[in-house]
Amino acid sequence: MKALVVRLDSFGDVLLAGPAVRAVAAHCSHVAMLCGPRGEPAARLLPGVDEVLVWEAPWEGFDPPSVADADVAGLLGRLRAAAFDTALVLTSFHQSPLPTALLLRLAGVGRIGADSVDHAGRLLDVRHRRRAGRHEAEAALDTAVALGFLPEPGDDGRLRVLPPPDTVALTGPGPYVVVHPGASAPARAWGADRCAAAVELLADAGHRVVVTGGPGETELTRSVSGDAGIDLGGRTDPRVLAGVLRLADVVVCGNTGPAHLAAAVGTPVVSLFAPVVPAERWAPYGVPSVLLGNQRAPCADTRARDCPVPGHPCLAEVSAEDVVGAVQKLL
Repeated sequence: MKALVVRLDSFGDVLLAGPAVRAVAAHCSHVAMLCGPRGEPAARLLPGVDEVLVWEAPWEGFDPPSVADADVAGLLGRLRAAAFDTALVLTSFHQSPLPTALLLRLAGVGRIGADSVDHAGRLLDVRHRRRAGRHEAEAALDTAVALGFLPEPGDDGRLRVLPPPDTVALTGPGPYVVVHPGASAPARAWGADRCAAAVELLADAGHRVVVTGGPGETELTRSVSGDAGIDLGGRTDPRVLAGVLRLADVVVCGNTGPAHLAAAVGTPVVSLFAPVVPAERWAPYGVPSVLLGNQRAPCADTRARDCPVPGHPCLAEVSAEDVVGAVQKLL
């Protein structure tokens, strides 16, 4: 049986689909994953994925393409040629799977399942309703199970990625703490000055500190590293970053993709969590973690990309000393 798993969102969202993907793979001879450009690197890290299809949907992301630019006809052609027997459509709690389901119907996919609060008509063969309070990783796996894809016996349902490379040449030998100051949305980021203060305090407490960031964050990581940290900004692709996080004692970061990547390699996380989305759904999953940030701040559940409250109080209240204490607690 050929199966398609759809998760059109960001890097971290695709990582959270991992347990569901493995459940599908346990029952199918071939599993393809359809994701957006931001999620593609994560899809290529997931065990059980045989093929990755990339498509930028006009209803996803911060700056989606127009319907004309999305080349819907081209996507339908690729899906028809692949001749998938079944599809699992995964979405966040605030999204509808029905636009995707309609395209899959037009492409001739035989059986489609998703989590949907909306009446689905003939678009879904299995319309699952998620249980209250479920983490996004759990909700995705629940939807796979509803479609008939039970996980393999012994699968603990945690996040996983393919084995990462050795990264000692980048980090140097011995234990270290990772600080990842960037975030996909400004509302989820701790201030650069506070991150820099945390790096200095961690170093003063005897920790080696490695600062990570993407190619567009080199100025940020340079300022945060200062003289106390090892600056790896722009020097790690997702596979290499997984290796760096795997060997860390603790990872300090916001609610962003590397938090979920740390969880996928089994590393504890100090989560600087802005409550614009609920922590019960998006906190680091399956590893020891300490959640910092005022979860009852006025921005809670707004899903804001930019902080709607002057002064960014949900994270501004967190001090560098709080971070050092949280790292010590996890150690």
